[in-house]
Amino acid sequence: MAARPSLGHTGGSAEPARRHRSTPAVTTGGSTSRGTGVELELRGITKRFGSLVANDHIDLKVAPGEIRGLLGENGAGKTTLMNILYGLVQPDEGEIRVDGEPVAIRSPKDAINARIGMVHQHFMLVPVFTVAENVMLGVEPTRGLGLLDRRKARSQVKELSGRYGLQINPDALIEDLPVGVQQRVEIIKALLRQASVLILDEPTAVLTPGETEDLFRVMRELRSGGQSIVFISHKLKEVQAIADHITVIRRGKVVGDRPPTASDAELAALMVGRPVELRVSKEPARPGDVVLDVSDLTVPAEHAHHGAGENQNSVQGVSFQVRAGEILGIAGVQGNGQTELCEALMGLRPGTGAVRLDARDISRASPRDRLRAGIAYIPEDRREDGIVADFSVADNLVLDTYDRPPYAKRIAMDIPAIREHAKSLAAEFDIRTSSIDTPVGTLSGGNQQKVILAREVGRRVRLLLASQPTRGLDVGSIEFVHRRIVEERDQGVAVIIVSSELDEIYALADRIAVMYEGKITGFRPPTVPVAELGLLMAGAGDGSAAGTGPDQAAGAGLEATAPDAVIEAGNPALGVIPVMTTDPVVITHPADGGEADGGGSADGTGGGATADGPATGGQADPA
Repeated sequence: MAARPSLGHTGGSAEPARRHRSTPAVTTGGSTSRGTGVELELRGITKRFGSLVANDHIDLKVAPGEIRGLLGENGAGKTTLMNILYGLVQPDEGEIRVDGEPVAIRSPKDAINARIGMVHQHFMLVPVFTVAENVMLGVEPTRGLGLLDRRKARSQVKELSGRYGLQINPDALIEDLPVGVQQRVEIIKALLRQASVLILDEPTAVLTPGETEDLFRVMRELRSGGQSIVFISHKLKEVQAIADHITVIRRGKVVGDRPPTASDAELAALMVGRPVELRVSKEPARPGDVVLDVSDLTVPAEHAHHGAGENQNSVQGVSFQVRAGEILGIAGVQGNGQTELCEALMGLRPGTGAVRLDARDISRASPRDRLRAGIAYIPEDRREDGIVADFSVADNLVLDTYDRPPYAKRIAMDIPAIREHAKSLAAEFDIRTSSIDTPVGTLSGGNQQKVILAREVGRRVRLLLASQPTRGLDVGSIEFVHRRIVEERDQGVAVIIVSSELDEIYALADRIAVMYEGKITGFRPPTVPVAELGLLMAGAGDGSAAGTGPDQAAGAGLEATAPDAVIEAGNPALGVIPVMTTDPVVITHPADGGEADGGGSADGTGGGATADGPATGGQADPA
């Protein structure tokens, strides 16, 4: 662990907050009382980045005690608008009013003085500080000689935590807390500064369903206490579930205000400007030969503890096969070995056991060799592992192949060939950017994901490994990504989808494997009831992982069933329960080395998710 910086002395008390003429000064005491709600109004807010208009004369009003949903696809301008409201970006035109009075917000400090708080999508916390130390940064309570009053800071956190049911230990280190609890710390930071308007930027993007429900409970508590909340999201069902009113932004403009009772189809069409296919349509899989064969794969935990009886492995003895022309969906609560499994399959993490691609042992192959053997990889964290943010769109599209023809001539890169390749893929994959020379880090999350998808499947591949492929994406981007994944399957590519979104697993998978504590607890067809899948996710395995479950054929020449018509399942941006045709038709697969293509083997195998603009201004591509 990194050494913790000292917070022992501030050299004086925190600078007194400037007064806003319609509100009292900010205080640092969590229990300080003043007027609860404020009315917030944005008038004609306009922001340009070069020739691109991120916000185009936006009007928005938020009443006291209201949860206002701000809905829009990736790159619509939502985050840019909220960064303007919080003083991180300055508007070119327009004004902000608080309680009817115009205010100038040139920095976050001005926003705080206007009683506006913001919880960013990527949390602004110091990992090696405690909860209390993070919360008091910038408004440190002091006692004699300018020493920090840590006891007061802890009591403030406890008081706010108890008042809103946040359940946070003020002495816990941030790096030891799960993501959902870290988000609560950000909320307490804003409340401590007496925020009456709270901006939540994509707050559920990294939360589990349970953590999302906890967040909604906290939001309702805040609303009942008079706080106003601007809830930025692209997940229709979540906005419909929590918002009092919904404002939809598309391409930088407000295109409609709707009640939460508006239909999914209406909201989705407003978001993307066209009718959206809210369900994935795909024909039953026709599995071919085995492409990926994983046998007894074990991956050691990164930070193994050596207590007696403790599991030292992130992945424990996993075996499965994936065939050409099928999608294996790996379901499970985040943190049960899915990330480590993907990284081990890509050679990014050491492991024991055997990994074979088209019968060739690649267990000891490097990541580069695995890519060149025909594996395409969409990583879980696109910003950290999928792109080089400062590189151009064109350069990111050849990260796998820049040193090979036709993109290289001997020791030099062929720039004209790379540019032509980039233009072709940008058009094919609908990558919305003003130029292929634009730094990819300035694109929206959806467009960054399209860059990764285009790079990985824009070449001939045998296996597509996609981890959380639509995390943080809007309905339009999800529709596109899902369609391309299904197209790859239909072209004979073996596909593995790892997702914490059950809707996505149901939407895409031809066969479902469930992981719990590093092991596969069962294999199921996509017709499995949600309740049964949930039991497997909780560790209630029943032996089907060994090919003996009721939904797995277990011998050569046995028959597997598949729906007789197009399978339709839910879009994870909606949170809908999947719908699937159930009339079965028998599909017989020939025996292959003692296994049925549609059945299970001894190892259970067989057939069967950022920013609209930069946080600090500057040139950006908000598309």
